[in-house]
Formats: sequence, structure tokens, C-alpha cells
Amino acid sequence: MAQMTLSAQVRTEKGKGAGRKLRRDKRVPAVFYGPKAKSIMLSVSYSDLQALIKSTTSENIILKLLIESGENVEARSVILKELQTDPIKPFYYHADFYEIAMDKELTLNIALHLIGTPAGIIKGGMLQHVKRDLQVSCLPGNMVESIDVDVSSLDIGDSVHVKDIVLPDGIKLLEEEDEAVAIVVAPYAAAEEVKEAVEEEGEGKADAEASES
Repeated sequence: MAQMTLSAQVRTEKGKGAGRKLRRDKRVPAVFYGPKAKSIMLSVSYSDLQALIKSTTSENIILKLLIESGENVEARSVILKELQTDPIKPFYYHADFYEIAMDKELTLNIALHLIGTPAGIIKGGMLQHVKRDLQVSCLPGNMVESIDVDVSSLDIGDSVHVKDIVLPDGIKLLEEEDEAVAIVVAPYAAAEEVKEAVEEEGEGKADAEASES
């Protein structure tokens, strides 16, 4: 995966007032830190951060952070550890950048993407996506946005498990191999699951009403 870059400027002012001023200027308050790095308060361009996030579908964004302080520019490899958004509207509120070493493995969750139409669907079966991501270990440079899982051969009653997934080179599995990822169930089985869920919800409401009375 090609590494992206983002420019960040060192800031000295802190507090709610300083944060609001940055956001009015279309910048996002941020912080850089790491296991062996001194914490540095930063700000980044809102539009640059937005463009970076929209350029990938991965939940794990690794980038080269260019930290600017006056005329000095220092490049650091980081992962976007946390991105806080406004609770009311979709607006970036604060970003945390965590320093990583490109020669040390990371533990990450990578999304599983189902591809193909299961053979059992044609017979009336229903595809259930049971597990949506996979915990793995890899060097930052070997990370991928997602892992494809071909489900086209699944008939009714068939399933694909973690052990069936072909991992890209350089990525090591950290999950139980027998765990199901996807399964094609018969129509009546799916209907029974929905019925059971409705009944459980009804029982829960009844219990709650009884305890209130």
C-alpha cells in the first residue's frame, strides 16, 4: 500500500478557545505521540485531512506526517490512532497520530470483503456475513485495505472459515482458524432466527415492564 503524506504545524496554544479558533480557520487540532516520542501539539488542514481519509477505505491509515516548526520540517511515520468527530454533525474535531516504526510489526484489524454470489442464493438461501474483520500482524508496509473472501462456491448449509482465507504475503493470522466468516442458510433457518430475535425482544420488554410495575 502506497504511503500517504500529511503536513502538520506545531501549535503552542491549547485549551477550548484555541481549539475553536483553529476550527474557525478550517484547521483540526491534533497531537503526535509515541512510545519513545515526546508529545507534540499540532494542527492540520481540515481539507487535507478530509482528502486523505476519503482516499482510502481502510480503517487503518498509515501515513508520513510532515511536522513543520518554523522553517524546520521533520518526517515521522504514524498511524491515525483516533479521529474524534462532532457528536451532532459529521465534522472532524481532533486527530491523534501515533508514531510507528516501519520495521516493526503492528497488530491490526483488517476488513473482510465478501466477493461473488453464492450458489446457494439461487436456490433461495441467504448469505450471512458473520465475521467482518480479521486480526493480523504485519509490517506497516505490508498492510492492505481489506482482504477478499470468495463465497461464490457456497451452497445452502456451506460456510467459509478463517482457515480458508488466503492471506497476502507478509501478513500473519492472529485469530482462531475454525471461526466462521460467512454461511449460506436455508430460508426457513433465517426466518427462525428472525422469529427468535423478535420473541427475545418481546420477552425483554415484558420483563422490563414487570420490573417497573
